[in-house]
Amino acid sequence: MLDILLKVLKETFEITLIVVLMMIFIDLINTWTNGKIKSFLEGKSRYRQYFVSSLIGVIPGCFGGITNVSLYMHGLISFGALAGSMIAVSGDEAYVMLAMIPDTALILFIILFFLGIVGGIVIDKFMKKINMNVCINCESLVVHDTERSLKHFLFEHIWEHILKKHIWKIFLWTFAALLIVDLSLEYFDIQAFSSKYKLAFLFIGALVGLIPVSGPHIFIVQLYATGVVPFSVLLTSSIVQDGHGMLPLLSYSLKDSILIKSFNFVFGIVVGLILFSLGI
Repeated sequence: MLDILLKVLKETFEITLIVVLMMIFIDLINTWTNGKIKSFLEGKSRYRQYFVSSLIGVIPGCFGGITNVSLYMHGLISFGALAGSMIAVSGDEAYVMLAMIPDTALILFIILFFLGIVGGIVIDKFMKKINMNVCINCESLVVHDTERSLKHFLFEHIWEHILKKHIWKIFLWTFAALLIVDLSLEYFDIQAFSSKYKLAFLFIGALVGLIPVSGPHIFIVQLYATGVVPFSVLLTSSIVQDGHGMLPLLSYSLKDSILIKSFNFVFGIVVGLILFSLGI
């Protein structure tokens, strides 16, 4: 038991350190490219919003989800584009996947990017067909940070944002996920259970994805990393979950939040079942 605990602690510290470095790098890029998104979205092609919102969604961390919610509340992207972007969003779990399963993570992000585009277009067409109204042109949700001094970046971005709000949660969730999976592999025949009830894990992964916070999805990531569940389960959970990117929208439109989660849950199950049936 002590050996397992020490092993899990070591792995958790290693993963968390990698996550911290990647989050700082991404946050630095986001700060110095502030204000470029709106001008690009105001292009002539109406399909550009699906491409851009999905691309923003793929960016690791909370930036993608929150940025797209802000764009939606400003009326710059459609409901479908926001829903599609949430398919692409992996939240803080993206950093964990890059640390634990880097090769698979990159493939997964590419798949989620294209699924986000397709999903966004399909959802918008469906919404138009049933003539369902959603919240558009609501008041501003996020005020973009324009301060670029080193002191401001170190305090506001690294300390207040990354370290105080994210890292301790990632550390705890990663530790819990690794410990539970390692203990299950050691004391329970979870491998045999998963081989017998693989399909059940696909639905469990989708249900876990419904939780609108970063953290729970790490359990599915660890199950995949240890070979307990197939890629279709990881993809299903990734499609449905969006870290805590959905949280800002919950406070503005509960209806839109529920609709997006419902659409993405069904979308994730359908895509997951197709891949599962193909043995992926």
